[in-house]
Amino acid sequence: MSAQPFEPQDLGGLEYHVVLETAPVVPGDTTSRVGFTWPAVALLQELWDQHGPLMFHQSGGCCDGSSPMCFPAGEFRTGAADALLGVAQLPSPSGGELGPLEFWISTEQFEVWRHTRLIIDAIPGRGGGFSLEAPTGKRFLTRSELCIVPPVESGP
Repeated sequence: MSAQPFEPQDLGGLEYHVVLETAPVVPGDTTSRVGFTWPAVALLQELWDQHGPLMFHQSGGCCDGSSPMCFPAGEFRTGAADALLGVAQLPSPSGGELGPLEFWISTEQFEVWRHTRLIIDAIPGRGGGFSLEAPTGKRFLTRSELCIVPPVESGP
């Protein structure tokens, strides 16, 4: 399967191209905090076909390092210790939509990465033991970019 509705974008010579973004949901945000590359979208489409609706949780360093973990939607229980970073509408290979894809992170990890935009890529290799892509021969990888933060105005 391929993610045919999207064309890779030139991002000034970077090694990856963002072709899908989450809608901003963090209070005060006006831009996406999470983007997905073409290979990540194609792998997500494959996993959706096998497992149904999906979700992500950005691991904070335990067990599988700081890998983005992909689960069937609702299988990873989120709560007060987690923050929703965004929701993407995953496209189908035929051009329609498969459905929403939530991206979560622990609130503690979010405080550390608050000024970071996460780019989810897929590369050859073995995925995290609990993540759905583990048996595919591919793994999700988080790349990061600093977010543009508006300057803080000083007082009078």
